[in-house]
Amino acid sequence: MNGSARGRSAGAAGADGARELREAAALVFVDDLDPDEVPIELDPADAHHLVDVLRVGPRELVVASDGRGSWRSCVLRPRGTGHGPAISGRRPPRRPRAADRRGDPDVVLEPAGAIAAEPAPSRPLTVAFSLTKGSRAEWTVQKLTELGVDRIQPLLSTRTVVQLDDRSGSARDDRLRRVAREAAAQSRNPRLPVVSGTARLDAVLAGIAADGGLAAFAEPGGPPLDAATTAVLVGPEGGWTDAELAVAPARLGLGPTVLRAETAAVVAGALLAAVRAGTVLAR
Repeated sequence: MNGSARGRSAGAAGADGARELREAAALVFVDDLDPDEVPIELDPADAHHLVDVLRVGPRELVVASDGRGSWRSCVLRPRGTGHGPAISGRRPPRRPRAADRRGDPDVVLEPAGAIAAEPAPSRPLTVAFSLTKGSRAEWTVQKLTELGVDRIQPLLSTRTVVQLDDRSGSARDDRLRRVAREAAAQSRNPRLPVVSGTARLDAVLAGIAADGGLAAFAEPGGPPLDAATTAVLVGPEGGWTDAELAVAPARLGLGPTVLRAETAAVVAGALLAAVRAGTVLAR
């Protein structure tokens, strides 16, 4: 690509950009959208996913994003072939390198448009949920990412069943971040959520307050969502203790039925996102 085709667009991508994101064959996250020398490098796992799993075809659009709301249209091509057509789903010839020893295709992204930028949300949204057993936490993070929640916070409350030591907690947090990355790519969201490390309730509340957010505890019988609320905390299956409810800045009801913890977290995220988008009115 020549220098005239590179650069950053002014302002937001707009409706045309949103359509381009939706219609792209894939979205991938990269370290640098505007390297000193094209092409754009891909993580080996992303290269494998594009070529061997999604089977991206010739000249299909691939969107590259920096995870902070900026993105640009690209096409995929084999490394070292110069400016040419995108590759087919078949793995191209490759020169030896470290990634090849793992069977990763040696492909890169060729920019095909200027950098567009999605504006940062004016009201960042947070959902904190008491850590659940098995794969349910991963499912929760996946769905909250698809909804566009900006910060996802696993928390440990008094009745949380899962209690992690430092080593297992760090591994779980890393796994949840990978899940969020995959979900953002699948849902064509160029802005990665912040998946914070698992923390205890007092630290979570302090962090929300420090960021200027207004938190509410999800609790059966609570009032409807207040329009000023930007963070919802969801307790464990056994519910909040009286001592925990005593420090709640506010409470929030999520409907007349008793929800599983992971369901409650997703409902909370959906309500917050809908109010921010103006599709649902809060009190």
